[in-house]
Amino acid sequence: MVTTGLTHHTYPLSKLLHLSSTLALPQSLTIFNQIPNPTIFLYNTLISSVLSSTNRKCETHLAFSLYERVLWDKTIRPNSHTYPSLFKACGSHLHGLALHAHVLKFLGLAYDDFVQTSLLNFYAKYGKLGVARCLFDQIRNPDLATWNSMLSAYGSGVTSEEEDTSVSMEALCLFTEMQKNPLVKPNEVTLVALVSACANLGALCQGIWAHVYVLKYNIKLNYYVGTALIDMYSKCGCLDLAYQVFDELPERDILCYNAMIGGFGIHGYGHKALQLFEKMKFQRLVPDDVTFVVTMCACSHVGLVDEGCKVFESINEDYGKEPKLEHYGCLIDLLGRAGRVQEAEEKLKGMPMKPNAILWRSLLGAARVHGNLQVGEIALKHLLELEPETSGNYVLLSNMYASINRWEDVKRVRKLMKDHGINKMPGSSLVEVNGAMHQFLIGDKTHPWSKRIYSKLEEVGKRLQQYGHKPRTKEVLFDIDEEEKEDALTYHSERLAIVFALVASDSTAPIRIIKNLRVCSDCHESTKLISMIYGRDIIVRDRIRFHHFKNGTCSCRDYW
Repeated sequence: MVTTGLTHHTYPLSKLLHLSSTLALPQSLTIFNQIPNPTIFLYNTLISSVLSSTNRKCETHLAFSLYERVLWDKTIRPNSHTYPSLFKACGSHLHGLALHAHVLKFLGLAYDDFVQTSLLNFYAKYGKLGVARCLFDQIRNPDLATWNSMLSAYGSGVTSEEEDTSVSMEALCLFTEMQKNPLVKPNEVTLVALVSACANLGALCQGIWAHVYVLKYNIKLNYYVGTALIDMYSKCGCLDLAYQVFDELPERDILCYNAMIGGFGIHGYGHKALQLFEKMKFQRLVPDDVTFVVTMCACSHVGLVDEGCKVFESINEDYGKEPKLEHYGCLIDLLGRAGRVQEAEEKLKGMPMKPNAILWRSLLGAARVHGNLQVGEIALKHLLELEPETSGNYVLLSNMYASINRWEDVKRVRKLMKDHGINKMPGSSLVEVNGAMHQFLIGDKTHPWSKRIYSKLEEVGKRLQQYGHKPRTKEVLFDIDEEEKEDALTYHSERLAIVFALVASDSTAPIRIIKNLRVCSDCHESTKLISMIYGRDIIVRDRIRFHHFKNGTCSCRDYW
């Protein structure tokens, strides 16, 4: 290139810079530094190539130092190809905001969709979904990559359980809009985002549609699509279909096994989860951190304490790894659920790292279930230091006090919440009827079928009394008379969702409920009776696990 004069031409130089940066970055910089007046095209090429390097952390600083040279050079200006790579490399929200300001400074409002999509991805990465959606809506003709960026953003930008539902709803609505464009056809990335949203919502009909689309258009059932489908069917209560997808996958990686083990776990099939864990090891797949978590959780859901402890010990003994915080969290939950609260507390205090709020909350939950007030108060003290604004911490202890009629202590905890400006997360339940999702809150009267729902609710209440159901009023956290407590329990969100399904759905169809909180013991008992009285299979997914109600029994066997 030197002897033929090609070093004076931008395009061949850009190819040389790209190639040399992938082989030997110092050599690439030496070449670049010998170019008398590098154009913005050459700067963009080198910045992009540098950020494609495997040593991403070090090269990020180099890329931004090159960008700084662009800013100091009065003969050139950044263009639309300068920023997309830099946005991907941003290590903090503040750096990205500064870069966005530079986009407006140097490009004005006339930058292209490529830059807009990069901005969208950046804001989604840091959980700013509203800003990301605003940027998306400004793109006149989004291509498939842009649609996928926004759909994937809805799947990865969730910061709370409450947001999980609304964001997944947004993803389904956005996909519906995408279908109106005949020029854009979904691919694997689209379907993974769609199926993940269906999993969060328990939207089985839409999830089945996505699976049929994969089969109809011969979309490759790779690890990612397969794992998403396994997860979706598991979270929609169709464990048989989840295992069918798993069994039919031509190849399975650790992600597929993790999804299936997790599915067995949340449905209460701990022994099957352990069998699959052993089968995975026989296939010479090495368990990762998630594998240990889902396997121990599966043991926790059915009280397989010794087996779960063996899995925990195997992390170090069999694989030479040090258990991480999440593994200790599973161990605390495993022991706590089984009533070994003191042992769980000792394990927590003996950890090599500082316990986080999740571990203390797990201990508090166990203390509440097993009535260990002393441990519960200790756990709450630590939680208030770590997470003073999380409502669930106060509610757990308040539940404990209410269950033993210590109403003054309930009031004290409520006052603490009020002083910190904290409101309890309202219970909400989703039910799918005829392919549409319906959401209910406690005491909800906003549904168009509200009159019919409450009329049916009254009938259900009378039938429950006939079958000897006695409301568990200890679940009510207010010092009111027993009759008012019974009314309060009647209007829980899952009860309203079930009654709506009884009115609106086919009498032979299973009723599928998704609840954002743990099912209370009164709703659990009444749902068992409703399944027997009305001859309906009722599948409830709460914050912890699945409950399959049939003929007056529940799959959890009252261990949850």
